[in-house]
Amino acid sequence: MILKSLSLLNYKNFESQSFEFNDRINCFVGNNGVGKTNVLDAIYHLSFGKSYFNPIASQNIKHHESFFVINGDYEKDGKTEKIAVSLKKGQKKVIKRNNKVYDRFSDHIGFLPLVIISPADRDLIIEGSTTRRKFIDSVISQSDKNYLDHLINYNKILVQRNSLLKYFALNNTFNADTLGIYNKQLDTYGQVIFEKREVFLETFIPIFKERYKAISNGNEPVNLIYNSDLKEDKLESLLKANINKDKALQYTSVGIHKDDLVFEIDNHPIKKFGSQGQQKSFLIALKLAQFDFIKAQSGVNPILLLDDIFDKLDENRVSQIIKLVDDKNFGQLFISDTHADRTENAVKQVHQSYEIFKL
Repeated sequence: MILKSLSLLNYKNFESQSFEFNDRINCFVGNNGVGKTNVLDAIYHLSFGKSYFNPIASQNIKHHESFFVINGDYEKDGKTEKIAVSLKKGQKKVIKRNNKVYDRFSDHIGFLPLVIISPADRDLIIEGSTTRRKFIDSVISQSDKNYLDHLINYNKILVQRNSLLKYFALNNTFNADTLGIYNKQLDTYGQVIFEKREVFLETFIPIFKERYKAISNGNEPVNLIYNSDLKEDKLESLLKANINKDKALQYTSVGIHKDDLVFEIDNHPIKKFGSQGQQKSFLIALKLAQFDFIKAQSGVNPILLLDDIFDKLDENRVSQIIKLVDDKNFGQLFISDTHADRTENAVKQVHQSYEIFKL
């Protein structure tokens, strides 16, 4: 799968811009603020229908404009695929494949596999469990439509159950039967999601450990530990047991929406005990393992975006990544950097064709 060309209209800082890409390596270089990361984010947008960096869709429209359009021409399985993402202020976002509008955004997820490595990934270590759940969901969803459907349905019912708990509190009332219906539905969807997360991590953790070893040259053991309420009991039982707590809080306090992934180094949380270098290696290993997993599941080389990683990594780690990319198992690569010379020297180590775009 190759992204052949990209055109941007009123997207972030770009009024109108087009690019024709190399099939292997593409580098965007220039000073801070010229829009290098924005180009990578536009490519991410074409795969996921949303920005990696700014979840508020309307804020991706250029200042003083009322809409944005991103167009990408891909070559996949010997066919040309035209993908367009557009948004007009006050309206819903539209994703089109070959001029046909998707009825559901979720139908597009996984069609154009992609992995991004960015300084923003540090949120996976420093932020709360929501960020790490999103990571798990993003990886599984790119190759499992059923998982994504279950997740969407679970979250819908969770919102409804939380609204009901608020209604009970406001009106000083309670209806166990209505609540029981939601409990059963959450249990059905939640159990499937829990089991799929467990199966995913059984495959993913060994790949991650292998990648960490290759990048860090270190002997320190690393691990990912999956925490879930459903390891204790069935969700329906947990919901019944926690009903008084939920009534007091006015939201659902147990379930797969509370799952977490603990990042460990030497059997300690990496957030507290990992050096900056170890944390960086940990995150890159996590993302390269994501690449390996998605490729194995889909049979397609995901597009790989490396955002500003040269500034944040030492030369040894950069050369490790570049060596990995020199492998025929990698597909198309997009890099952003502030220093043209540094980028060119790095990509010259790779015996592949490349293009440098000066912004």
